[in-house]
Amino acid sequence: MNSIQRAWRSIVRKPVKSFLLFLTVFVISLFLTAGMASKNASIQTQDTARQAVGAGFRLDCNETNRSRRVAEISERIGEGKEGSLEGVHQKKMETAYGTQWIGWTDNSFDSLRLSDIEKLAAVEGISDYNITTCATAVHPVNFDRIEDPDNDQTKDLGGVTLLGNRKMELYSQVLSGNITIQEGRMATADDEDVCVISKELAGQGGLKVGDVLKFNDYHDPEQSPVYEARIVGIYETKQYMSPLMSGDTFRSENVIFTDLRFPEKPEGEEGEPCYEHAYFQVGDVKQYDTVKKAMEAVEIDWERYDFIDRNGDYATMSSNFKDLEKISGLFIIVTFFAGFILLYLIFLFWARNRSRESGILISLGLGKGNVLGQILLEAVLIAVLAFSASVLAGTGVSKAFAGYLVNQQEEQAEIQKNMDADKVAKNFEESEQTVTDVNVSVTKEMVAVCGAGTGILVIMSVGMAGIVILRKKPMEILSE
Repeated sequence: MNSIQRAWRSIVRKPVKSFLLFLTVFVISLFLTAGMASKNASIQTQDTARQAVGAGFRLDCNETNRSRRVAEISERIGEGKEGSLEGVHQKKMETAYGTQWIGWTDNSFDSLRLSDIEKLAAVEGISDYNITTCATAVHPVNFDRIEDPDNDQTKDLGGVTLLGNRKMELYSQVLSGNITIQEGRMATADDEDVCVISKELAGQGGLKVGDVLKFNDYHDPEQSPVYEARIVGIYETKQYMSPLMSGDTFRSENVIFTDLRFPEKPEGEEGEPCYEHAYFQVGDVKQYDTVKKAMEAVEIDWERYDFIDRNGDYATMSSNFKDLEKISGLFIIVTFFAGFILLYLIFLFWARNRSRESGILISLGLGKGNVLGQILLEAVLIAVLAFSASVLAGTGVSKAFAGYLVNQQEEQAEIQKNMDADKVAKNFEESEQTVTDVNVSVTKEMVAVCGAGTGILVIMSVGMAGIVILRKKPMEILSE
């Protein structure tokens, strides 16, 4: 009779002890698999969230550089002189308070350079890009805006806000999921003279897709030229957009999205757009850092700009998932050490209950290594069966485990949010971020690592338990 046959007969002869070991190894293997799958799921979910909010970069005007350029151009115009130069204007006005100097800049000065945006968009790895205009206040000609009846409108501009986008689908509020289309579609790069309005504005005025809205300059609503934009979509928000400035002109419901070049027309700056932000989408999040280096190597006047890494948004969106990864890692460590202790106690129980058998075999001349090997072989056979069963159940349990951890973190986050609600004053509601799905899969690599870990646990625990008994002499073992 060979060793495997003896091991199998020993397993069958003691079914209760064998089942106890089977169940223990099964649970340990299942927990290790669930922990590894949950840790992997957290990374996959981070990447998904990163892509959802826009894995990419944003280009903004650098305010320090802007102020320096204004000062330099103003100095070139001359102190105490009226004039205009490179988009900077100085003018003297006589008022009731005496002579006052005013200065301002126009779109040609404030806008991001289109040539620089296109250079960055051409970098390999950038799959698409968007340009967003500054918030442009205009006068609504043939429709009424939404107003708060309790607000004093005397100091308000009396208009609505236009936001032009090259591709509205890449606008930050759309990428974050706060803005969705209720009817129609979004403005695209091929559109001209189109707009997308809020469902509140549409509901108040009975507006629908296909209607034409008219706008002109709010500075001179009676005489300035009127421009038309056809409604192609109606949007809704999960949470109101935070207004850029006070007044009903800039309230969330009065924000109208247009094609990229429309806002400059009713503003009275046709031919001189004001591009405030540019967003560059990375096609493959795994190439994020490589693409970033390539973009930073592009030769443009970087002093004019702030190059914003959207990792900031990504970190905010996925902070809970980072916690999930940490919890999963801690769970694996705890399972490994708890599993070792349980298996050690089980095999110590085995060894003590088989002390007479071990003493007789050693007395008959069988080496202590062979006796310990026999116990190890029995343990390995049971462990293989238990591990195989855990692999079959691994995917379902792993998904349930990961989902439970995510739900727990969401509950904790909500509790913390409620605790902090009275500590910070806000004039708007934050967009709510929710988990829609947890993607978990058990890969071959996970199975291999888990199998190796389980095998190490069994060997270590058998060895430690066997040494306690087999270091004694045969007569000591038999006398016990």
